[in-house]
Amino acid sequence: MSTETKTCVVFTTCPTEDDAQTLARALVEANLAACVQITGIVSYYRWKGAVNRDQECLLLIKTRCSRYGAVEEFIRKHHGYEVPEIIRMAIDGGLPEYLNWIYETCG
Repeated sequence: MSTETKTCVVFTTCPTEDDAQTLARALVEANLAACVQITGIVSYYRWKGAVNRDQECLLLIKTRCSRYGAVEEFIRKHHGYEVPEIIRMAIDGGLPEYLNWIYETCG
Protein backbone atom coordinates (compact mmCIF):
# COMPACT_ATOMS: atom_id res chain seq x y z
CA MET A 1 0.00 0.00 0.00
CA SER A 2 1.41 3.42 -0.95
CA THR A 3 1.82 6.20 1.59
CA GLU A 4 -0.96 8.21 -0.04
CA THR A 5 -3.53 5.52 0.74
CA LYS A 6 -2.33 5.42 4.35
CA THR A 7 -2.91 9.13 5.03
CA CYS A 8 -6.07 11.14 5.57
CA VAL A 9 -7.45 14.53 6.48
CA VAL A 10 -9.83 14.80 9.43
CA PHE A 11 -12.18 17.79 9.52
CA THR A 12 -13.57 19.28 12.69
CA THR A 13 -14.88 22.70 13.68
CA CYS A 14 -14.48 24.78 16.83
CA PRO A 15 -16.55 27.75 18.02
CA THR A 16 -13.57 30.07 18.64
CA GLU A 17 -10.03 30.68 17.42
CA ASP A 18 -8.70 29.97 20.93
CA ASP A 19 -10.48 26.60 21.04
CA ALA A 20 -9.18 25.74 17.58
CA GLN A 21 -5.59 26.68 18.41
CA THR A 22 -5.67 24.73 21.68
CA LEU A 23 -7.02 21.61 19.96
CA ALA A 24 -4.62 21.91 17.01
CA ARG A 25 -1.56 22.26 19.21
CA ALA A 26 -2.65 19.36 21.45
CA LEU A 27 -3.16 17.05 18.44
CA VAL A 28 0.31 17.83 17.08
CA GLU A 29 1.95 17.54 20.50
CA ALA A 30 0.29 14.14 21.02
CA ASN A 31 1.74 12.95 17.66
CA LEU A 32 -1.80 12.39 16.39
CA ALA A 33 -1.37 14.92 13.58
CA ALA A 34 1.55 15.97 11.43
CA CYS A 35 -0.11 19.28 10.65
CA VAL A 36 -3.33 21.09 11.55
CA GLN A 37 -4.49 24.07 9.54
CA ILE A 38 -7.13 26.47 10.86
CA THR A 39 -9.37 28.71 8.80
CA GLY A 40 -12.40 30.84 9.64
CA ILE A 41 -15.75 29.81 8.17
CA VAL A 42 -19.47 30.56 8.42
CA SER A 43 -21.64 27.52 9.07
CA TYR A 44 -25.36 27.19 8.42
CA TYR A 45 -26.88 24.11 10.00
CA ARG A 46 -30.04 22.66 11.50
CA TRP A 47 -29.77 21.72 15.18
CA LYS A 48 -32.65 20.65 17.41
CA GLY A 49 -35.22 21.93 14.91
CA ALA A 50 -33.75 25.39 14.36
CA VAL A 51 -31.64 26.74 11.51
CA ASN A 52 -28.49 28.35 12.87
CA ARG A 53 -25.66 30.47 11.50
CA ASP A 54 -22.36 30.65 13.36
CA GLN A 55 -18.80 31.78 12.83
CA GLU A 56 -16.53 28.80 13.40
CA CYS A 57 -12.98 27.66 12.81
CA LEU A 58 -12.41 24.69 10.52
CA LEU A 59 -9.48 22.44 11.38
CA LEU A 60 -7.84 20.34 8.66
CA ILE A 61 -5.95 17.60 10.49
CA LYS A 62 -3.37 15.61 8.48
CA THR A 63 -2.68 12.16 9.92
CA ARG A 64 -2.30 8.44 9.24
CA CYS A 65 -5.50 6.54 8.49
CA SER A 66 -4.49 4.10 11.22
CA ARG A 67 -4.53 6.96 13.77
CA TYR A 68 -8.09 8.04 12.92
CA GLY A 69 -9.66 6.23 15.89
CA ALA A 70 -7.27 7.92 18.32
CA VAL A 71 -7.85 11.32 16.66
CA GLU A 72 -11.63 10.88 16.92
CA GLU A 73 -11.38 9.88 20.57
CA PHE A 74 -9.08 12.83 21.33
CA ILE A 75 -11.43 15.32 19.65
CA ARG A 76 -14.47 13.89 21.48
CA LYS A 77 -12.64 14.17 24.82
CA HIS A 78 -11.38 17.73 24.27
CA HIS A 79 -14.26 19.28 22.31
CA GLY A 80 -17.01 21.47 23.73
CA TYR A 81 -19.75 20.60 21.21
CA GLU A 82 -22.37 18.01 22.15
CA VAL A 83 -21.88 16.41 18.71
CA PRO A 84 -18.66 17.68 17.12
CA GLU A 85 -18.10 17.46 13.39
CA ILE A 86 -15.52 14.72 12.82
CA ILE A 87 -15.14 13.63 9.20
CA ARG A 88 -12.32 11.54 7.76
CA MET A 89 -11.35 11.81 4.10
CA ALA A 90 -8.70 9.49 2.72
CA ILE A 91 -6.00 11.10 0.62
CA ASP A 92 -5.90 9.36 -2.73
CA GLY A 93 -3.13 11.42 -4.29
CA GLY A 94 -0.62 14.16 -3.64
CA LEU A 95 3.06 14.97 -3.52
CA PRO A 96 4.68 11.71 -2.37
CA GLU A 97 7.29 13.48 -0.23
CA TYR A 98 4.58 15.44 1.61
CA LEU A 99 2.43 12.38 2.18
CA ASN A 100 5.45 10.46 3.41
CA TRP A 101 6.18 13.30 5.84
CA ILE A 102 2.62 13.05 7.23
CA TYR A 103 2.99 9.30 7.62
CA GLU A 104 6.41 9.44 9.27
CA THR A 105 5.50 12.32 11.59
CA CYS A 106 2.49 10.52 13.07
CA GLY A 107 4.47 7.35 13.82
